[in-house]
Amino acid sequence: MTYTTLISTNEAHQHLYDPQWRFMDCRYYLDNIQQGQQEYSQAHLPGALYADLGKDLSSPVVPGVTSRHPLPDVKTLSQTFSNWGIGVQTQVVVYDQGPGMIAARLWWMLQWLRHEKVAVLEGGWKKWRDESKAVSDELPVITPQTFTAKVQPEMIADADEVLANLDNANIKILDARAAERYRGENETLDPVAGHIPGALSAPFANNVGVDGCFRTTEDLRTLYQKLLGKTVASETIIYCGSGVTAAHTILAMKHIGMGTARLYPGSWSHWITNKHRPIATE
Repeated sequence: MTYTTLISTNEAHQHLYDPQWRFMDCRYYLDNIQQGQQEYSQAHLPGALYADLGKDLSSPVVPGVTSRHPLPDVKTLSQTFSNWGIGVQTQVVVYDQGPGMIAARLWWMLQWLRHEKVAVLEGGWKKWRDESKAVSDELPVITPQTFTAKVQPEMIADADEVLANLDNANIKILDARAAERYRGENETLDPVAGHIPGALSAPFANNVGVDGCFRTTEDLRTLYQKLLGKTVASETIIYCGSGVTAAHTILAMKHIGMGTARLYPGSWSHWITNKHRPIATE
């Protein structure tokens, strides 16, 4: 069986030592960027490799030009995935500290390059530990594979396209940040507060319940149908602060069968690098 959106801890545990499977630990904390790797060094899923949001899943930041977490170029990503032992037949399972907000970034990247055999671990590290499943502090030895990227450009919308469609009733733009940041309140990460005009507030945190697992298909479908109406996923653009948590919403929509929404990778932290782009706070 191929897993392309979510996978349960029990299903993942059954394949923990399968050589055709690759587990990736994406734990990362914006307020302490070393903490994730430190936790990985102490304990992780057996055989899992560490993927660092800042170093592996982002390219270097250019102040005033890029977002806080710019996408790496395709060549660099392909080499990274090859070094991680991800080949055409590899089933990848990605996890982070809990709800999947960082893991979804790696999930999206692999999907973007047409590696569909990748799933986010439901409940992440927290659920795995709560269930007392196997962990290890050993660093795995990986045999590199050949990763062949097949870019899907339709999965991305850039700033110019977003700007051109602000008044297009056929295109919906969703802001996956917390509602208070959407309203321009309590902005601690970016120098300018507010949101893209016309965007609808759709906090990614609403995708999960108190247990850190995704809500039921029925609940999620009700949530997104209310937001989108008759707009299909391919005509929906998702953004967040820096193109990370927006992937969580894209994952949720795909998991419930709505299709693949588009990501504005630069998101709010890129939008505000150009003072001529409009902003809203209401």
